Amino acid sequence: MRRPLAAALLAAAALAHPRAAAAQAALPTPAAFLGFEPGDDRKLPQWKQVVDYFQALDKASPRVTVRTLGKTTLGRPFLAAFFADSATLANLPRYEEIQRKLADPRLLSGDAERRQLIADGKVVVLVTSSIHSTEVGGFLSPLRLAERLAGGEDEEAQAIRKNAIVIMVPSLNPDGMDIVTDWYKSSLGTPWEGSGPPTLYHHYTGHDNNRDWYAFTQVETQMVVDSLYGKWHPQVANDIHQQGGGGSRIFIPPYMDPIEPNIDPVLMAGVAQMGKAMTWRMLADGFTGIANNTSYDAWTPARAYQHYHGAIRILTETASAQLATPVRIPFDSLRGGYNVDAKVANVDFLAPWGGGAWGIGDIVKYQTAASWALLAQAADDRAQWLQSFARVQANAVAGKRAPGRASWPSTIVIPAQPARDTAVNAVVRILQRGQVELRRATAAFTANRKSYPAGSLLIHTAQPYGAFAKALLEPQQYPNLREYPGGPPKRPYDVTAHTLPLLYGLDVAFVQDSVTAASTPLAPQAQTRWVARGLSDSKARRVGIFRNASASMDEGWTRWLLDQHRIPYTMATARDLRAGNLASRFDVILLPEQAARQIARGPAGAYPDSLKGGVGEEGAAALKQFVEAGGTLVALNDASEYAIEALQLPVKNVLAELRPTQFYAPGSIFRVELDRAHPLAAGYTAPQQMVWFEASPAFEITDPSRASVVARYPAQGDPLLSGWLLGAEKIAGRAAMVDVAMGKGHVVLFGFRPQYRAQSMATYPLLWNALRPIPSGGMRVTKAVETR
Repeated sequence: MRRPLAAALLAAAALAHPRAAAAQAALPTPAAFLGFEPGDDRKLPQWKQVVDYFQALDKASPRVTVRTLGKTTLGRPFLAAFFADSATLANLPRYEEIQRKLADPRLLSGDAERRQLIADGKVVVLVTSSIHSTEVGGFLSPLRLAERLAGGEDEEAQAIRKNAIVIMVPSLNPDGMDIVTDWYKSSLGTPWEGSGPPTLYHHYTGHDNNRDWYAFTQVETQMVVDSLYGKWHPQVANDIHQQGGGGSRIFIPPYMDPIEPNIDPVLMAGVAQMGKAMTWRMLADGFTGIANNTSYDAWTPARAYQHYHGAIRILTETASAQLATPVRIPFDSLRGGYNVDAKVANVDFLAPWGGGAWGIGDIVKYQTAASWALLAQAADDRAQWLQSFARVQANAVAGKRAPGRASWPSTIVIPAQPARDTAVNAVVRILQRGQVELRRATAAFTANRKSYPAGSLLIHTAQPYGAFAKALLEPQQYPNLREYPGGPPKRPYDVTAHTLPLLYGLDVAFVQDSVTAASTPLAPQAQTRWVARGLSDSKARRVGIFRNASASMDEGWTRWLLDQHRIPYTMATARDLRAGNLASRFDVILLPEQAARQIARGPAGAYPDSLKGGVGEEGAAALKQFVEAGGTLVALNDASEYAIEALQLPVKNVLAELRPTQFYAPGSIFRVELDRAHPLAAGYTAPQQMVWFEASPAFEITDPSRASVVARYPAQGDPLLSGWLLGAEKIAGRAAMVDVAMGKGHVVLFGFRPQYRAQSMATYPLLWNALRPIPSGGMRVTKAVETR
């Protein structure tokens, strides 16, 4: 009965407002710009088509406002679209001001003003999509959502526009969208149809672009943080992703353990409430295969900026096909994950999917249904979301007086340390971009019975984003979680450590009592120019970076870092290495992290002949000849195992055969001891000698006459500084970095990533030393003036 009645009311409304009805009837459709319906098999759009559609919506409807936030890494326009009723969009500055005040309770005159702002405000929902460009449903679902948000006249669409401001970023990675679409179109009808492109789908970071939400290295991250989070303070964030195709059809939170301890529990309760509401709605609408509490955690701020800035983050992960090519998945082949078996119903997986055909249309249906359920719930419970947001922010400014925070430090001190000014500058800029307030002491002071000079920086944790600062500046103690009692370690979704003072190389102090030293607010800091002595702005060293057709994210991060330091380099493919005569082109060749098998053999699976084949025996022989003639080969992390095998080096990886029950360290920070007399250790100025360890090798030298240890793990004591480590005794006294002499040249083996996600500034000097000419053994090490 309700549907005929609603139709009659809509018809009456159209008669009462004929011009509005006509305008809405004339709204453009996605198909008009794409040439196909979003979700059609084997069809993907270009970014320009998406831009054109959103701009056309903006022109056609008063319910849409599209803004260009800037340019992407490769120069494409980066969009954000605002959806609400026309009255709201006409008065956006007023709602932005409401959000600003609710985000910082110190701006309020009292409870009466807070209640009035909640009564007047809108729930702000940020919808982001397609950061990972092979997750192609994210190209299309925003189009379907935008069409309904702008043109839907049903009761629910009207309620969303009335009670919410929906900010949609239709792609967090437009460059990658075109990379994947172009590759997919070229692959249609070939044996490699539906394969991933043989290049990174973000110019620098590939899949790691959603690990950038605290380091803020990439321009796309910066635009979203500066223009959207920093100004609009959303209460709800909907992050649309895809997962592997062989298990559940969609993941919706709650997240699995662990939860990072600085996240306000009110937010995690909100995550659970929203996720279960979405699950309930989708099940009632006939969707199956919905998983909760599996695979994905809420540990690292690298992926969950929102959880430290007052918003819940609802990550959805929909099962993939072969890009836009459909697949058939037998029920018996479905696999499970932590807490979930995709063939068996349980409390976290209430209705299994029956298997069968699965394609891009199914992906779009699941993504749009989940996102619409989120929008409807947020709008329906508008006042509660604003009230919850206000409570989280009130807890933040209460500091130690907030529930569960009595043990928090009142103040975090970054001492003045001129020898590490570049590292301090980098960390301060991260904190300031994350809206953390810092103050500079104008006079010397004492805290924790220690004296600090004027110029030291103070961070009071009783501020809106004090938890963000605390999470980034303190060591992490990841819980010792097992799949079952006595069983193997429960794999975290990503890494377990994110301690900036260790990664960047600077001192901090945590003070329980509030520091009341004379101070002034710290103005936004300009970036200190990054310099690598003898390498920046110099062509004295001919540096080559290996690029495999099986793309390596570590290669992208390496390029980003060298570009930022203005160090010239040339890319060297497997074909280049196989061609030999490398000394005529390079002085040093760098192998970014990649499995030895991939380096040697190239990409696996069906690919064009032009991309097949790795370095092979010819390339290995050419590399050996290059080193013996005086060149330097630098191998990072797993690539060290390739160098050991291919060049028959007198080194072995002592961790190679160990199982996770014997040794496990999924992204942690370890203490090392450097040989300060070795040329490769020059310029390391960080107060704590450390390396980033993530599925890394540890070395034993089998012929000390040919190789020397640059860095080793301590023989006694626990090397763990931050994160999680099982089996510390397996690396006790083992080498983390080795220099092997070969003929007139050197092979430098890094058992870690010295440029990890462009965050481990403390170990940059070790990389720069490896790129410079390496003096012969026994030479006196001269003092190196280095960017710190």
